Amino acid sequence: MGQVRTFILVRNEDKSGVSGTGLVAEGCEFTDGTVAMRWVTGDHRATAVWENITAVKAIHGHGGKTKIHWAEDGE
Repeated sequence: MGQVRTFILVRNEDKSGVSGTGLVAEGCEFTDGTVAMRWVTGDHRATAVWENITAVKAIHGHGGKTKIHWAEDGE
């Protein structure tokens, strides 16, 4: 059985002006690929569950302006 992986979402540019820049969310990827993510910035913090990390990148990647840094990569 695999292991849950954790990550942070780091935004280099915030075009909307809502979430800010830097570390904006924390998350984990479960062994079945499901991702839970918690926004840690902004006035309206929330928790969301996504089908997989590909969906997170598609919605929140902003064309490379937001990056996922996996904890086991030492980032």
